[in-house]
Amino acid sequence: MYAITGITGKVGGAMARELLASGKSVRAIVRNLGKAGEWQALGCEIAIADMGDEAALTRAFRGAEGVFILPPSNFDPLPGFPEARAEATIIRDALQAAQPGKIVCLSTIGGQATQTNLLSQRTILEQTLGTLTIPLTILRPAWFLDNLAWDVASASEDGIIHSFLQPADRRIPMIATADVGRFAAQCMQDTWTGRRIIEIEGPARVSPNDIADAFSGILSHPVRVEIVPRETWGAMFRSQGMRDPMPRIQMLDGFNEGWIRFENSESEILQGTVDMRAVIKDLVGL
Repeated sequence: MYAITGITGKVGGAMARELLASGKSVRAIVRNLGKAGEWQALGCEIAIADMGDEAALTRAFRGAEGVFILPPSNFDPLPGFPEARAEATIIRDALQAAQPGKIVCLSTIGGQATQTNLLSQRTILEQTLGTLTIPLTILRPAWFLDNLAWDVASASEDGIIHSFLQPADRRIPMIATADVGRFAAQCMQDTWTGRRIIEIEGPARVSPNDIADAFSGILSHPVRVEIVPRETWGAMFRSQGMRDPMPRIQMLDGFNEGWIRFENSESEILQGTVDMRAVIKDLVGL
């Protein structure tokens, strides 16, 4: 039995479907029964637990051959990331009490970065779970191609994608969530000891210009990149409701300046099979 948190999201859902297709038993960990229907229908065992409830998580993890950890994202954390620290401690203590056979934790590219940024929340989780003696895989995926969903409307209606990634011709690692889920399912079925880090990306690195060209071909009209000036980011993010935009700005700086990157050499990074055009076609409904 494999217990999966975050199963109602794209990565957790893709992972669960891969495991079910392989004939594996899955325990779907959801916050409430209202989110359980699809997974019950697919034959999953259901466990109700919130990431802040240590007792419920312990029950959900207990007896599992493996546990997949994917906390919900927090895009506007308090200074010092107290929410992430508290949540990581609760998850670690629940895993320690439940003693599953192994753990796969979804982290991020740049999980090793020492500079503070929005992704530091995943670094905190990596470090906290790393104190366990249970076999642990840290899965570090590239930038999610599925984030291009935010560009569909402007590309379709105005022929523009607004890019925080700069310069527009710089290619960075990206990956489809379908590939992430597939790698996670593979990792969960592996046997290993200790702590290992696996870094993953898509079949090709991608620039904002590449994204605009792909949208142009798929939408059959010209799409161009419009760079969002860095000096406007803070005011823009605050206008969208963020209390403190600095962690997000620091994350974008990390990608643009190159210090949010993979830790291993390029030859050691695993590559998925879902390319950017396939993701965009799915996002625009083609």
